[in-house]
Parts: sequence; structure tokens; C-alpha cells
Amino acid sequence: MQQRSRRAFLSLAGTAALGGLAAACGSNTGRPGDPPPSTAMSAGVSTPSQAPKVTLQQWYHAYGEDGVQEAVKNYAASYPGAKVNVVWNPGDYDSKIVTALQNSPVPDVFEAQVKIDWVRQNQVVALDDIIGPVKNDFSPAVLAAQTVEGKVYGIPQATDTQVLFYRKSMLQAAGVQPPQTVDELIDAAGKLSKDGVKGFFAGNDGGVGTLTGPLLWSAGLDYLKNNNREVGFDDPRAAAAFSKLRALNTSGSLLLGAPADWSDPGAFVDGLCAMQWTGLWNVPKIRDALNDDFGVLPFPKLDDSGKPSVPVGAYGAMVNAKSAHVNEAKAFVKWLWIDQTDNQLEFATRYGFHVPARQSLIDKAQTLQSGPAADVVNFVKENSHLIGGPVWTQTSNTALSDAVAKIAKEGADPVAQTKAAVTVAQAELKRLFG
Repeated sequence: MQQRSRRAFLSLAGTAALGGLAAACGSNTGRPGDPPPSTAMSAGVSTPSQAPKVTLQQWYHAYGEDGVQEAVKNYAASYPGAKVNVVWNPGDYDSKIVTALQNSPVPDVFEAQVKIDWVRQNQVVALDDIIGPVKNDFSPAVLAAQTVEGKVYGIPQATDTQVLFYRKSMLQAAGVQPPQTVDELIDAAGKLSKDGVKGFFAGNDGGVGTLTGPLLWSAGLDYLKNNNREVGFDDPRAAAAFSKLRALNTSGSLLLGAPADWSDPGAFVDGLCAMQWTGLWNVPKIRDALNDDFGVLPFPKLDDSGKPSVPVGAYGAMVNAKSAHVNEAKAFVKWLWIDQTDNQLEFATRYGFHVPARQSLIDKAQTLQSGPAADVVNFVKENSHLIGGPVWTQTSNTALSDAVAKIAKEGADPVAQTKAAVTVAQAELKRLFG
């Protein structure tokens, strides 16, 4: 699937709770990377030299970038501790994982974002013993996506994010400064809409799928708060923020019906819009098309009480609790996603364009050292927010997405719609925590 990649992590409508919420991968060199440490692994986990020659099955979703499938197969083939069969999964990967965890000992290893229900049902294995020595090297927001009640269930593979791309020349010609607040964004979109060009593109759904989280964060709010025990948007400022999306949708300055949706840079590079909300993964295509005639920004703050933001998400490597080879699967995950730092860096940067999940690898990523890419790295460090998270369920997400869609597209009352979503999310938290 050409558009299915790590960017799937970053769609906020209907997928945040599934973990199929963000595309890059490694190389086909097959080199072993950093050798495993000589010290013994934590109790209960075999080192590669000790592992029996079992066969493990590892699942990936179908990344869209050329070379990714070959790279991960080469990584697996170079593992000395077991035979690892990589299975590529086009289609609805998230549903396949849910079904497999309920009924099957395979896959042994898979990529996903943990859900609290998986933990409660003992379907996944905690990985604290293998991540412990390097835990502080992982981006906190991305690690939070794999953590439930203090335990880590997935080793983050790489980080994706979205930012606001803008054409420098178009803004300069219109006398528009890069927007720093949501109202400035709306105003800039209006001034930039002329001569067949729309001011802003955030998806053919009018931004419902991509901007729900950034709008919450712009107001200083979040999906959940207080250690995920309370709804984070039971606040009048949430309704005020969502009403801004209605203003954009009725302004005439929002591009709708583009040939490709928000995750593709086509509308931006083809000059259909002056600003587009899209992913970091598109920097190479945009740079090739526009040279240096573009800049990037986080989503702007609502007002002086709010904050700019970028969403982050990443799949993590996880172990099926029903696997017949749990210890061997953990050993393989440790080898690939903790010890093999060369391959981890390639996976994040060589065939795609992403931020490594580990802080120590970011400075080694040459593609992230200058220009807009370096700006995005700073946004991730300073303004990143987790999309949803393990406790943010599909039921809650659907209720919030429906509410925002009604506000933005139908002009429904923002206060009433937001309160309806709050009620559903509160019921979900009660179900989870009593």
C-alpha cells in the first residue's frame, strides 16, 4: 500500500486508538550493526548465543517506501539466535493484530502501539527488563505510547510527526508572516487564497482527521490528564478551539477535494495551496520540488494561554504473550531494537525521513542536521504531544472525531458537541479504572 506507513499513526480521526495512527526503513546491507553487549541479559531472557534455533514469526504492516521490506528481511536474516520469518501485511493491519492476539501464538514479534485492553487481557509481554538500561535514551512522548501503568510493552522503532509547511515566496508576495496563533493562521489562509490557490490544506475532510489533537494542544489541553485518569478536554477552551476549525471550513480559504490527501505533498508542491499540514516524511519530495522555497512551523497556539504543538507517534516492537517462544522473541527484539543502533538509524532515515526514537541517534542522522528538518527535530523536542495514547480508546476517539466533524462541517454547537464527547470518554475511563 503506497500510502500506508508510519504516518498512519498520525491520523487523529478513527485510528488514534488503534495504534495505526504514522514511513522509513533501513537498508539492504544486512550488516549486523552494533554487537550485542557481552554482559548477560536480564533474568528470563536468553542472549542470542544461548537461544535455541527456534523459528520466530515477525509481522510488519506494509510500509509504502521502496526498500523497506527488503531491509527488514535482511535484518531478520542476519540475526544469529533464531530463524526469523518476516510477514508483510497489506490491508487492515490493525485488525489483523487484534485478531491474532486473541486467538493465535503467532506472530511472535509484531509492531504496534500498545492498548490498555491488551495489557488487561494478558495478550502482550512487558519489556522493562530489556529496555531498562537504555530507557532514558528514548523520546519520552514516544515511550509513553508504549507504556501502561508504568510498564513498557513496546520498543519504539522511530518517530513520525506532522508540521505546517508554507511557501516562503507566496507568503512574502502576500505580505503575510508565518502564523504564530490560530487566528493568524485563519487570517493568513484568507490572504493567501487568490489566483486559483487556496491558503491552507489539512486534508479533504477539512482538517477533522489531522487537527483535532493540535487544536486541543493549542488551547493547552489534551485528550487525557492526571495520569490518564481524567478527560483532558472538559473545558470551555476545547469548544473554543474546535470552533476555529469551523471558521476555516467556512472561510473559503481551505483546500478541499485535492487529488491526494494530507499525507501526500502533491497539493503543496503543485501550487494548489500556500500552506499544508503534512508529515515530516515529505521533506525530501518537497525539497526536490521547491528547493529552499519552503519553511516549517508547529501548529500555532490558540492564544497567549496556549502552546504550539506537533503530534508524535511510532510503532514499537512487541511480543505476543501467547507465543511459544516468549524468551527467544524478547531476545530478538532486544538485539534488533536496542543493540543494533546502526540498523535503527538506517530504519529511521535511509529510505524514509523520520526522527530516530533514541535521542543518542538523532545527532548521528545527517539528514536532520540542517534546514527545515533540523527545525522539525527542535519542534519534536520542545513541542511534541502523544496522539491519544494507550488509555485513549477507539470508543472515545470515535466520539471526539464525530463531535469535531459536526462542529466543523455542519456548524453544530461546539459546547454541546464537546460535552457529548466528554461524556463518552468519561464512561470509558470508568470502565477501565472503575
